[in-house]
Amino acid sequence: MEGFLWGLWNGITAWPLLIVHLFGGWQRFPVYNVLRDAGWYQFGFLIGTGSPFLGAAGGNRRKD
Repeated sequence: MEGFLWGLWNGITAWPLLIVHLFGGWQRFPVYNVLRDAGWYQFGFLIGTGSPFLGAAGGNRRKD
């Protein structure tokens, strides 16, 4: 379960870190941690990276 939490954290921080990497900063911090690459880490990373999109998709619903 520890791998899931690390994957979730790395997935959430992946978007800002990716933008920083595009401009050449923080090269010592990877977007995806290949040393923790396992099933639960991948699942947490997938949920973490999708969380901004999932939250934005749910906010467009109208309440009547």
